[in-house]
Amino acid sequence: MTQSPAPRPPMTLLIAAPRGFCAGVDRAIIIVERAIEKYGAPVYVRHEIVHNKFVVDSLKAKGAIFVEELDQVPDGVPVVFSAHGVPKAVPAKAEERGLDYLDATCPLVSKVHRQAERMVTAGRHILFIGHKGHPEVIGTFGQVPDGTMTLIETVEDAEALAPTDADNLAFLTQTTLSVDDTAAIVATLERRFPSIIAPKGEDICYATSNRQTAVKAIAARCDAVYVIGAPNSSNSLRLVEVAEREGTPARLIQRAEEIDFAWLDGVTTLGLTAGASAPEILVREVVDRIAERFVVTEEQVETAQETISFKLPRGLEVA
Repeated sequence: MTQSPAPRPPMTLLIAAPRGFCAGVDRAIIIVERAIEKYGAPVYVRHEIVHNKFVVDSLKAKGAIFVEELDQVPDGVPVVFSAHGVPKAVPAKAEERGLDYLDATCPLVSKVHRQAERMVTAGRHILFIGHKGHPEVIGTFGQVPDGTMTLIETVEDAEALAPTDADNLAFLTQTTLSVDDTAAIVATLERRFPSIIAPKGEDICYATSNRQTAVKAIAARCDAVYVIGAPNSSNSLRLVEVAEREGTPARLIQRAEEIDFAWLDGVTTLGLTAGASAPEILVREVVDRIAERFVVTEEQVETAQETISFKLPRGLEVA
């Protein structure tokens, strides 16, 4: 006698909104796609256009070639700079070689670059809050002369800092940081250096803040949280930290195939979100995979609506 399969247990999915692509990521991907349409393949891209393997592989299939350095780009072909921004020396070198280049730097990152230039011109030493080695940090440091900016990663760094001129300081931040961690670092800097100049407006981008707020809204109601994103994606890693800080176990996965069903043993309410470089198709893939083992009820928890969009570089707009 054939045994009938065990019934699927119920699972409530609380799906955070906003999640996934932000306006800067959307713009960067469209720039690569339009460049391929305009110039024909291949179009070279310096560094991953955004931190997501699925997106990068999709663009490779359309004719994009990803390289780490400009030296790897042959003469006579167009090159796109990633959404994270690049040091000034990179476009300067491209111009020297006569390369056609398109800058896909997120406009909110470009805003930080311009503020850095203005602060240094005004004679301020910049304390830059960010993560060492992240492309956005490297790009921002590359906007100003060496020695005019110091990296601050933790509250401990802020406490230990001994600047030569404490009355001429300013601070800026990476756009994809933990809102709470950054607030603690800023509070330390402002306590220690009362005359420090803050950026005009918030440097942490709207999308990063919104996604963290959305995760906070679901985490307390969940037994566990999955964040869809890449391990080198700063904003995705911060979402895992936000959920854990709320007391909820959380894990980062890139694709549905990475779901650990043993980890979901005993979980009846699962939170789900996606970092700013993860497309919605990956969210649906994860939901479908979970639905193979559970009877799924979906509930979207929306904490904000995003209507921001950014213009494309001249020459790539649709006529």
